[in-house]
Amino acid sequence: MLIKTKGVVLNYIKYRETSIIARIYTEQLGLQSYIINSVRTQRKGSRIALFQPFTLLDMVVYTSRQGGLTRISEYKAVHPFHSIPFDIRKSSMVLFLSEMVSRTVKEEEENPPLFQFLYEAILAFDDLEEGFENFHLVFLLQLSHHLGFGPTSGQEIVEQVAFSANAQSATSAPTVLALQAYEAYFDELMHDPARTTIPNGRVRRELLSVLVRYYQLHVDRLGEIKSLTILSEVLAE
Repeated sequence: MLIKTKGVVLNYIKYRETSIIARIYTEQLGLQSYIINSVRTQRKGSRIALFQPFTLLDMVVYTSRQGGLTRISEYKAVHPFHSIPFDIRKSSMVLFLSEMVSRTVKEEEENPPLFQFLYEAILAFDDLEEGFENFHLVFLLQLSHHLGFGPTSGQEIVEQVAFSANAQSATSAPTVLALQAYEAYFDELMHDPARTTIPNGRVRRELLSVLVRYYQLHVDRLGEIKSLTILSEVLAE
């Protein structure tokens, strides 16, 4: 059976000599994995760029009652990016956020609010020319609500992380008092991100570390986020 759907590419792995297996969050079917043949070639017309993280696709896909790997009949880019691939800050954020989505979103069924959030956030991010240094933080805070553990205040984030068994691993500030300085920043990011007063990259990195730890407390076996180190280096000030 063929179904037409939009999709958000999360990642892919190499498969055989020239093919890939792509994980794509789809509008109609939730999280799916597809085999795409003959895209890893040096020949002119290779379409591997369409399976970079957070690429937005229009697709016609095969479905199976047994689930598992299927194939894509047709695909094309909905919105060719004009800034994300050409700005190392943006591409590093996208790499990190796509890994976070890939590790936290597991459902193989449609979830229109979640798909719409991802789709619109990616479009908006590509259009931003400046003032996007906190995008990844706002994105993770909003995503957490779609995943069912969204905080209502900065205090909630800070207290959960500070009192967790491994609080020391999240940040160099191990106590509630030391972390309380971040509460106001999280409140700003949740309620008025355009007016946030985060002073510099160091504080931004510490906020991200706390937020990743908050996710680890709520997502079973989230594990190490490999792209976090890359993002931290790129955004260092």
